[in-house]
Amino acid sequence: MTTLAKPLATDKADLHLSTRKQPFNLLRWFSLISMAVIGTVAVALGSVSSKFVITESVQRDALLTSQFLTAIATAEVRHVSIPNVRTMGELLDPRKDRDFPDVDPMARANARGEFLDHIEHLPDVILANVYAPDRMIIWSTNPALMGTTIHVDEDLDKAFALKAPVSASYHDVDHARLEQKFITPPEYIFIENYIPLFDVEGNNVTAMVEIYKEPKDLINRMERGLVLIWLATALGGGLIYLGLYWIVRRAAILLATQQKQLITNETFVALGEMSSAVAHSLRNPLATIRSSAELALEFDSGAAHKNINDIIGQVDRMSKWVRELLQSLRPLNDEAEPVDLVAVLHDSLKAFEQQIARNRVTVVFTPKETPMVLSQYVQLTQILNSLLANALEAMEAGGTLTITLDPSDSRGVCVTVSDTGKGMTEEQRRMAFRPFFTTKQGGLGVGLVLVKRIMERFGGSVALDSREGEGTRVRLVFKIIP
Repeated sequence: MTTLAKPLATDKADLHLSTRKQPFNLLRWFSLISMAVIGTVAVALGSVSSKFVITESVQRDALLTSQFLTAIATAEVRHVSIPNVRTMGELLDPRKDRDFPDVDPMARANARGEFLDHIEHLPDVILANVYAPDRMIIWSTNPALMGTTIHVDEDLDKAFALKAPVSASYHDVDHARLEQKFITPPEYIFIENYIPLFDVEGNNVTAMVEIYKEPKDLINRMERGLVLIWLATALGGGLIYLGLYWIVRRAAILLATQQKQLITNETFVALGEMSSAVAHSLRNPLATIRSSAELALEFDSGAAHKNINDIIGQVDRMSKWVRELLQSLRPLNDEAEPVDLVAVLHDSLKAFEQQIARNRVTVVFTPKETPMVLSQYVQLTQILNSLLANALEAMEAGGTLTITLDPSDSRGVCVTVSDTGKGMTEEQRRMAFRPFFTTKQGGLGVGLVLVKRIMERFGGSVALDSREGEGTRVRLVFKIIP
């Protein structure tokens, strides 16, 4: 039973880890959802725009064709001197020739022939039919259709019922419709127009002209318009997506940075509370131990003298740790002020003169300008002292310490502190700014952490580059006073 229990417990642990809730990925979900939404909207807009362009183009063509035929009908009636009481719609049906004895048969035939010839030779016409009110085709450019009665045609019935032009567009020939008997089939899209002709009073439809057109120029223009619409829609949707993606990506990066900073701040707060309590608790015992050791030195000059000095040295080292720890964890609330960067650098170098001479280190520092940077004198001194101390400790056997000033941008200056010491490994370099990480024996590991906090506090930045055996270079970027 015990042997079976361990795998079962392991399976439960693996199941718990696999079902752990993953953090919400803002950028991924935004990419998917925004792409779907923008794509849907773009397709909808493109479809609506395309339909609008086609519909408007077809209706415009139908309107122009209707107006043109109406004008031709009126002109032909007047041209053959038929009294104004007659209209072309009343003259088209040969079956009603006897209903108008006052009309000259020759004039009637001439007017009808001229009008139908105009219809036959309209641009882009592939088929033309003329219907009587009883739905019989009384004339057609396809002689085979003449005399045919169309019983089922919704568009034809609609035109007679509304007494208004009706138009429609088709991509394929409907072979079930008797009137769509083309001598030359259309190549692509074709347009059907029903144009009513009225009697003298204008109340009754006396004839219906059906014209099938394949306006190639109009079709080409519509195709170019549709291509431009879809290109503009795709380009607009893509630009909107990229713009929103860039904004959300910046926001996601900012949120991640702020979250990381918040975690760091919370860590510092927790460490500060704990370390402060420990440091304050250690101060009094350390002071007591040191006082007792100093008192013992006055009464004992024998063999224990060296051990007592070791106690005092270790107590001093512990006291220094406590001071550094409290200093690194205290809030940075000082306001930024103009500070002479070169003057502070000279002061820091002067403070390390003895150690520089003892370590046989050559200092190269020849500034050409004295920029005023945004910082705080005490904290800037602390930064430079910490970096110089690290550099000198890395060059115990001698070397070169180089300090350069270079413009970072129009509003910044970069200070580079380079040494030729032992350097760091890649892993040590990545861990350099972690709290309590140190490569020095007896170090506390808060120097570079404090440097980073102070630089960021005043709007600057710090970067470290190091190679084992070649040395270390630290770059500090400050904001300058214009």
